[in-house]
Amino acid sequence: MIQITPQMRLLVAVEPVDFRKGIDGLVAICRQKLAADPMGGALFIFSNRRRRALKILSYDGQGYWLCQKRLSTGCFDWWPSGGPQPTLGLAVQQLQLLLWNGNPNQAQAAPLWRPITPAG
Repeated sequence: MIQITPQMRLLVAVEPVDFRKGIDGLVAICRQKLAADPMGGALFIFSNRRRRALKILSYDGQGYWLCQKRLSTGCFDWWPSGGPQPTLGLAVQQLQLLLWNGNPNQAQAAPLWRPITPAG
């Protein structure tokens, strides 16, 4: 089981990848194209060219996890556009929205935390 906590780094690979690649191919992309350590505790999120599927690569200290979600109809509506950076950081709540095919940038949600004010 993969446990995703708010302290984890979630990195979205901006460029689509060939989904015929397995763990070893995605690890090579992390190291070569994203210049990131796949064993560093981050979750790497990849999309295919048509944006019909996502793959998440994670290392848990003993081995790699590879999860895939493929939509039965349609495609993922949101994906970051290409830019100078090969990755984009996401928060855990944004990943949840993305997996439910929502737009993490346009979601209206309660703040992650609110300071408690003493009753007076």
